[in-house]
Amino acid sequence: MPEPHSFLAFSMIALGMVLTPGPNMVYLVSRSICQGPMAGLVSLGGVALGFVFYMVCAAFGITALVMAVPYAYDGLRLAGALYLLYLAWQAVKPGGRSPFQVKALPKDGPGRLFLMGLLTNLLNPKIAVMYLALLPQFIDPAHGSVMLQSFALGATQIAISVSVNALIAMAAGSIAQFLARRPSWLVAQRWLMGTVLAGLAVRMASEARR
Repeated sequence: MPEPHSFLAFSMIALGMVLTPGPNMVYLVSRSICQGPMAGLVSLGGVALGFVFYMVCAAFGITALVMAVPYAYDGLRLAGALYLLYLAWQAVKPGGRSPFQVKALPKDGPGRLFLMGLLTNLLNPKIAVMYLALLPQFIDPAHGSVMLQSFALGATQIAISVSVNALIAMAAGSIAQFLARRPSWLVAQRWLMGTVLAGLAVRMASEARR
């Protein structure tokens, strides 16, 4: 199993990424505001299934990579750090927008809500890169099965993402009204997330290879 500090560091990154505006959050918030919290939660079920798909693919792929090219970790580590910096820039760049500045969406039934949540996640490059470039940084073959460590970290990310997104979906309407009356909070939220992600990227890039 991964070491406790690896769990903590990975959890911080997972939390920072789920709080950073992206396709998943924009879709869930839009659904919750336009169609009610239950629609957002049904959509979140599809998003969660997409996480499981990526977790399984990553677990088998990372295991094969460790066995074939152990030194590929350095490349993945730097790729992950660069991607975190890219997300940080997306959060603070001029013209950036909050996920709570949403557009109206037509009403959909539960089946379509679930399917659209799934497709939104499967087509989200942020999630793909997180599993393929970030997750391997917190796996140490010396601490047991690489596959089991992958599943443990993946399950941690899913639990954090689903919990946070569920809270956001249920409170999306109230949050949107609050932020609409306080535009400076939107700017503060973007800069806070950008700073956190940039700090994590620098830490990841400067870590010595295990």
